Formats: sequence, C-alpha cells, structure tokens
Amino acid sequence: MMSRILCLAVGYVFGLFQTGYLYGKMNHIDIRNYGSGNSGTTNALRVLGKKAGLIVFFGDFFKTVFACLLVRMIFKNSESVDMYVLYAGLGVVLGHNFPCYLKFKGGKGIASMAGILVSMDWRVTLVCAVLFLGTVILTRYVSLGSILVVTAFFLQMVVYGLRGDYQVAERDLFEFFCVAGVLMVMAVWRHRANVKRLLSGTENKLWGQKAK
Repeated sequence: MMSRILCLAVGYVFGLFQTGYLYGKMNHIDIRNYGSGNSGTTNALRVLGKKAGLIVFFGDFFKTVFACLLVRMIFKNSESVDMYVLYAGLGVVLGHNFPCYLKFKGGKGIASMAGILVSMDWRVTLVCAVLFLGTVILTRYVSLGSILVVTAFFLQMVVYGLRGDYQVAERDLFEFFCVAGVLMVMAVWRHRANVKRLLSGTENKLWGQKAK
C-alpha cells in the first residue's frame, strides 16, 4: 500500500507543474479566466495561439514521462513495476487536474495521458495517436478525439494485460485494470460538458467558425 501511495504522491508533485497556467502568467493573464476556463493544451491553443499550444502540450507531456520514468527506476526490481508506473501517471493527472495551490482548478489531463501512453507501450501510443489525429482531422472535435483515445487506452491495457505483455504480477492484474479504468473515467468525466455540447451539436471545433 505504501508503494502505491508513494507513486501517487510522486506523480501528483510532478502534476503540479501547470504549464498552461505558468505560460499564461508569463503573458500576464490567468488562462483559466479565458476560453473554456481550464489550463490545458486546447485552451492555450485557442487563447494564446499555436506556439502556446505546443509549449503547454509538451510541458504537460514531459512532466508525466519524467514522473513515470522516475517510478520505473525506483521500482525496477518489482514484479509489478508497470502497475506502479500507471499509479504515477494517475498521480500526475490528479495533480494536473486538481492542483492544490490553484484551488484545484486545472486542466483535463489529456496531454498528461499522452505521457502515460508513451511510458507504457509504443503500440498503445501508435493506435491512440492515429485515432486522435484521424478523429480531429475528420470532425475537428478535439474533445471527441480525447474521449476516444482514453477509451482505446483502457481497452488496450486490458487486452495486453491479459496477454501478459506487462510486468504486472497476476495477483495485481485486476488492480492494474482498475487504475487504467479510473484514468479513463476521470478523463471522460472532465469532458462531461463537452459531451453535452457534442450531443446537442454546439461543441466548438478546433478551427473554423464556432458552433452557435
């Protein structure tokens, strides 16, 4: 239990590095007061432009990769090291979405999820990247692409986990799936307003005219 708490704590500390908020402050704004009101990549892109979107994405992406890498090094001799890495990723997403020093108002965790994908499995990364890019190019809905990605992530964790492709002890396999499931559910829940707008046809697209 203490190992799991440590991984969550390590991840949460890394997650507190709010790239969007910090970049906004460098430009003399609190990005959470503009656009969709969160400090993530998509809002930074819409409010501050392409350069800001890239900087925020890579900042949130790499903070997750570094946290997962650190935990992988700490627990490299564990028979369930991949589960601990997933716990670290969950911690980063929690820190990103609910930063304690910003009144728990952060982003939606999708760029951080990308860091988890890369830290876990290149096959999962490839499938999710193609799915996200394809969805956004065809529909121009970033939110839809994000929801499909986290769903595909969970399904692949289950499939590859059952195949024994990850370093997770058999007794910890169900817990491993639960952590992946929590990441998926939390991401979808953070997009609940987007889901409502998608269903009503009022969701804004990445480029072009805004929905009325």
